[in-house]
Amino acid sequence: MAAAALKILVSDEADDVVGRGILGDLEGVEVVPYDPNVAELTSSQADATVLLPPYRSSHRPIRLLAQLGSLQMVQLLSAGADEWSADVPAWVTLATARGAHAGPVAEWVLSAVLTQFRQWPTLVRFQDKGVWAHRQFEADTLAGKKALIVGAGAIGGEVARRLEVFGVDSTLVASRARDGVFGAAALPEIVSGHAIVVITAPLTERTRGLVGSRFLKLMDDNAILVNAGRGQIVDTDALLVELASGRLRAALDVTDPEPLPGDHPLWAQRGVVISPHSARTVPGTNRLCYEVAAQQIVAFLRGERPSNAV
Repeated sequence: MAAAALKILVSDEADDVVGRGILGDLEGVEVVPYDPNVAELTSSQADATVLLPPYRSSHRPIRLLAQLGSLQMVQLLSAGADEWSADVPAWVTLATARGAHAGPVAEWVLSAVLTQFRQWPTLVRFQDKGVWAHRQFEADTLAGKKALIVGAGAIGGEVARRLEVFGVDSTLVASRARDGVFGAAALPEIVSGHAIVVITAPLTERTRGLVGSRFLKLMDDNAILVNAGRGQIVDTDALLVELASGRLRAALDVTDPEPLPGDHPLWAQRGVVISPHSARTVPGTNRLCYEVAAQQIVAFLRGERPSNAV
């Protein structure tokens, strides 16, 4: 008798159509669609072995965990696990889609840094007024600059590789030191001297509020803070002080609070560019996430520990 197929719960939302197709092609797998917004699963859904939360508002199905008596794995589509790590039981494997977001997010970081260095926000304001602003602004070059990248995972490494093409030398920082990477404990000694500070770290109790008043004061005058990690890593009030003084600039894909209210003072600061948590939102990213998820699930099926297990 053939072994029963591994039952995987996959969101029934439109964004996840491609994912249901990719996972449905795996041998030994039965894809069962579910609504991430429901309060109760059907009996067929409740005996699933693997749960895939959707990428958007991924925390919605957390309340369903108690109904999944056969659950052995939660496979996320995000690079980080902060929204789930506290709720997934210790005996359940929790894995991420680390690596799938690296290219799109690194490209966003590069675009944000170039936007600030080449003064595009200022140029667009001149354009809106029909002003030929020759010699009325000061652009800069990336060549010869140094970048501090806090978060030495797949995204941080890809950011460093892309910046290198523009002549930028990067210093990588992770939670613990390793070959070629500083540990977070060294940050007070190494922040200064970098024209660019990029946050790609996950949100943990150690990184929450990491970029606060002290950290920001250590940054060089006119340096750029780029946050592509999580909004709560940066102290918004402390950043506002530095932006308002004109000493620092910033590019933010994530904020605290998020979404950023329309009347929040961050919007009015001249030295900041803001995108609505959309750094990874380009065609093909969902497919990449599900392809990585499929690799993790295949490893799980083989009895191996998935490479992205938290």
